Amino acid sequence: MPSLNEFLFFSGLLFAIGLGGVLLRRSLIVMFMGLEMMLAAANLTLVAFSRFNLQNGLPDYDGQVLVFMVITVAAAEVAVGLAIIVALFRTRGIAHVDELTSMRN
Repeated sequence: MPSLNEFLFFSGLLFAIGLGGVLLRRSLIVMFMGLEMMLAAANLTLVAFSRFNLQNGLPDYDGQVLVFMVITVAAAEVAVGLAIIVALFRTRGIAHVDELTSMRN
């Protein structure tokens, strides 16, 4: 069974890859995927801490309940974010951050 340190290392690596995608890439889709990777890393950390925090021999499920709420918010973020990206691409024909100067038409 993996230890808490291994889970946290993998979570940190996943978060760093997502952060690199957000900071280094200029495509809106890649930046969006980077944000989702960062949320997945945060969820993995919450589940790992929840699993390794034993109370009376049982895992503390508070972190796992919080993960379900984060997933719900992430689903709403995906719906709104993708709608904005599709609307930008339809109106302007671009999907790169460098080419966007304003949110107005």
